[in-house]
Amino acid sequence: MTLCDKACVTGIGETAYVRGSTKSAFELQLEASLKAISDAGLDPKQIDGVIPIGIVTGSAEDFIDNFGIPDLRFSAQIPHGGASPVMALQCAAAAVAAGVCDHVLIAFGRNVTAAAATKAGARIHTMPQFHYVTEFEYPLGNVAPAQIYAPMARRHMELYGTKIAHFGEVAVAHRQHALLNDNAVMKKPITLEDHANSRLIADPFRLLDCSLESDGGAACIVSSAERAADLRHHRVFISGAAEGHPDQPASITQRPDMTSLGISKAAQRAFRMAGVTHADIDVAEIYDCFTYAVIRQLEDLGFCKKGEGGPFVEGGRLRLDGSLPTNTHGGLLSQAHVWGLNHIVELVRQLRGDGGRAQVKGAEVGLVTGYGDLGDGAVAIMRRD
Repeated sequence: MTLCDKACVTGIGETAYVRGSTKSAFELQLEASLKAISDAGLDPKQIDGVIPIGIVTGSAEDFIDNFGIPDLRFSAQIPHGGASPVMALQCAAAAVAAGVCDHVLIAFGRNVTAAAATKAGARIHTMPQFHYVTEFEYPLGNVAPAQIYAPMARRHMELYGTKIAHFGEVAVAHRQHALLNDNAVMKKPITLEDHANSRLIADPFRLLDCSLESDGGAACIVSSAERAADLRHHRVFISGAAEGHPDQPASITQRPDMTSLGISKAAQRAFRMAGVTHADIDVAEIYDCFTYAVIRQLEDLGFCKKGEGGPFVEGGRLRLDGSLPTNTHGGLLSQAHVWGLNHIVELVRQLRGDGGRAQVKGAEVGLVTGYGDLGDGAVAIMRRD
């Protein structure tokens, strides 16, 4: 059995992305959910599956109560940080393909100003591999994501000659795209020089290498392909989906290859399931917690060989007029940090032809990734009807 084209993303929704929201994370989650349900042309009571995402999130029962769902037939939780939304696509596709339910809601909400427990660094305390962090990283003073992932980036630089300017190429491309997006937090242009001169956070990461702390919510609806045919939009099929986890041990600094990511295991399965090649990908939405993460994922996805990700992003390749437009909404670096569910929303928008000023002309096949914890990865390949 294959999940290829058995499910579609039929609805997308997102709140305004801001700093200092007065709404709770769950209120933002509900707001985005209602927008996605409306976008699909559904009634909240027709939702019969739910996968809530996030550190602070509603339970299945919360969605039943708030939406008056009469018969919720499927629910799941996926605790893998930024990889969770794309992993949830695979989970939801499997559920609707098996006939367990018809319409699965995937929803996220986040307010980092409400409490310290919702900040990005707090995610470390909920990681399944947290005991590795406390054993190997904490004693050295590494307590924040930038500190924990920095050795991976530095190792890649030492092994392959990756440069700060390569990280800058990613940051500048994403910022250029954010300038075309009315719902993006960052609205000031940046240059490669701005990136190189931004303050050091954790060597080699500078401020402009790091994703945002922002408030907002995003959601999508996954429906069976049959049900999707009767809904509002052109169908956007989930043609390939896979998840992968890094080599053991879970601690980044203790692995034989510190730069290894789980997405390398998922990519081949996703491409094989979708029956497409890298040349078929018109647009990519790649999880960008840090600029380096984009470069490594491009390698593990197979767009270039390992170690060649730096040169690959040179010359504006990731920009809207480049050969692989990437994070056309601005990404986590410049639009907003909602664990990458905004990447799914953007890919669906692109494949519908609703990308506005950032629309990739003729986009028919696209790719979205998730990256979480200490190297968990997920890939989904979608195509328009």
